[in-house]
Order: sequence, then C-alpha cells, then structure tokens
Amino acid sequence: MVILGQFITSTIVIATTLFMLTLVDPLSKEGIIIAMYAVAIITEIFIYCWFGNQVHIKFSMLKLNWKNTIRTNILILQLLGLWPKEDEEYKLNLYSTYAFVSIVVIMAGHNFFQILNIYFVYNDLKALATTIFTMSEEVLVVVKIYFFVQNIGTVKKLLTSLNQDSFQPKNEKQLELVNSTVNFWKIIYGCFLFNVGLTSIVWSSIPFLTESVQKKKFPFPAWYPYDSTVSPWYELTYLYQALGIWYIAMSDVNINTLFFALLTYIVVQCDLLCDNCKNVTNGHFSSTQNIISCIKHHKKIVRFAKSSNEVFEMVILGQFVTSTAVIATTLFMLTLVDPLSNEGLIVVVYSVAIITEIFMYSWFGEQVHFKNIQKFTLTNLENFGDYRLDKITKT
Repeated sequence: MVILGQFITSTIVIATTLFMLTLVDPLSKEGIIIAMYAVAIITEIFIYCWFGNQVHIKFSMLKLNWKNTIRTNILILQLLGLWPKEDEEYKLNLYSTYAFVSIVVIMAGHNFFQILNIYFVYNDLKALATTIFTMSEEVLVVVKIYFFVQNIGTVKKLLTSLNQDSFQPKNEKQLELVNSTVNFWKIIYGCFLFNVGLTSIVWSSIPFLTESVQKKKFPFPAWYPYDSTVSPWYELTYLYQALGIWYIAMSDVNINTLFFALLTYIVVQCDLLCDNCKNVTNGHFSSTQNIISCIKHHKKIVRFAKSSNEVFEMVILGQFVTSTAVIATTLFMLTLVDPLSNEGLIVVVYSVAIITEIFMYSWFGEQVHFKNIQKFTLTNLENFGDYRLDKITKT
C-alpha cells in the first residue's frame, strides 16, 4: 500500500511541478527550487523501480523459463501451423483449419504432384534422378511433421517438466553455464536457418538462374492435372511450388532444431548435476537429503532423455536413411552436369545442406553421449565423504 501510494502521489507531484515550471522562469531561484524538488521525487520512485527490478532479475535467474530460450523456434512453428497456442494440443478451431491447409494442402500436396511425375519420367534416367533428388527429402519432412504433430502433447509436457525445481540453476555460476550452452545452440540455429534459407532461395530461383523461366519451367519437376504452362496457371503454380518449398524448409529446420534443443537441455542438466555433486563433495551441502536430491535429479534427466528419444527416434531413423539416399543421388547428379555450372552449384549447395543436417544430429547426440560418460561415473559418488551411500541408494 505504501508503494501504491508513493507512485500515485509521485505521478501527481511530477505533473504539478512540470506545470509550475511553465509559470516561472526555469533559471530563477523559484524555478531552480521546483526543478530540484522534481528531481528528488523522480529519484525516489527510480529507487523503488531499481531495487524492485533487481529482485525481479534475481528471481528470474533462479527460476529460468526454459521455453523462452527457444521462443523464436516456437514462434516459427506457430506460424507454420505446427504449434497450437500455449500448452494445448490440436482441436477443432480456426488454428487447426490453418494447420490442415499448411500441412496437407501446401506441403503434402507439393510432394504429391512430384510423386505423380515419376510415372511420366521413369524411362528417362536423368529426369527420374532429378525428381527423386528433389523429392526424397521433402517427403521425409512431411513424415517428420506427421510424427511431430502426433507427439506434440508429449513435446510440450517435456518443455513444461523443465520448470521443476530439480532442473533449475541454483546460483549465478550455474546460470552462466546454462546460458553459454544455450547460446551455442542459438548460434547453430541461426546458421542452420541461414543455410536452409539460402538453399530455398536458390531452389525457388532455379528457372531464373538457368534461364528456363522463358520455357515455362518450374523449380521442381511435377505433374498437374491442367495445362500449367499458360497464364495465369503458370504463375500460380510457380507461387505454389515456392510456397511449398519454403513451408517444408522452415518446418524441417525448426523441427530438427527443437530436437537439438532438447539434446542441449540434457547436456545442460548433466552439467548442473555434476556441479551439484561437486558441491556435495566439497562440503557445501551438509545433509544426506541433498545427496538424495542429486540422485533424483539424475533419474529425472534419464526419464527426460528417454521420452525425447521416444518422440524423435523414428524421425532420426528416417533422416539418416533418406539423407544417405539423397547424398548418393547428388553424387550421381554431379556426374551428369558441369560442377561449375549453375545447375552444378545448385546440387552442391543442396548437398551441403543435407550433410550439415545429419552432422548436427550426430554432433548433438555425441554431446549427450559424452556428458553421460564424463559425468555419471562411480567416482563422483565415491567422493561424497562419510555418508552411507548404501543407505542413500536404497532410499
């Protein structure tokens, strides 16, 4: 009530002093007195704000909202129709209608017309290779989206579970540790987004780069049940393909990087647990209960990792199988074109994007494996001091 009264009164006083300054000469004695009084009142409410903000910062530091660390990722998924608001799952509403149009009409439809084209070009080896080359990864993305949408509730529960006290940093040192690891993920996210965005721009511009737009060629070979070479159908179909590849590319990036974020959280939690164990070893924690908390924290990390793996295991399998096939196809494609031509450079850029994608899966997975080996050894438990570990483990 004191703070409320202070802000109401100070607001009135500041408004009054500003009015008083219009009635006197600001450089006169009376004007200087009024100005000094105004500064005193402003300083008073500034001090309230400053100390209150310090409390807010410290509270926020120790109660980290993990979802905010990937808010850009989640925002793009929302725009693509892949992330219902807040903690909801899909239900009959306007957003679900938009999601249906985005997933089925734009992305799945884009792939469907490319698959139909195989029937018309299966006798032409180069045309068939070109169709499969561009289509395989896009089909995989639609499969990824299917599994992601099916498990959206589990993914949201995983992110919500991170708000438990066990998963929170305990001090400024641990917060810095969290920020350094998460910031690295943000750099990877930005680089991957740029790489895939550049690839999408190149693919969308193929007819212009190869000067085939005058022949009414499309970025992707596909069959349509109408004459797509006449206006305005050509322009509309071209726009449909460009929209389709952008939706597919952005979905692929953000589903992949969301999984990378979950792996990053596991790595961070391993580091936090290790730091907590070291504090116990150094005598910072004096009770057996703190050691038990470390053991419970370890169990929660294992459950989190297991649930993350169950959501994305089929996606990862599909990614490696498809990426292997695509890389093999791109190497074959390079034997059919001049590597330094526009078409050859497009193939190379696409190959780099695919290799980067599977490299990141391997790299983040290796980080989890490395932390597991490095941190969770019996030596960490052997140094707990004089505590009865057999009793603690049983508890």
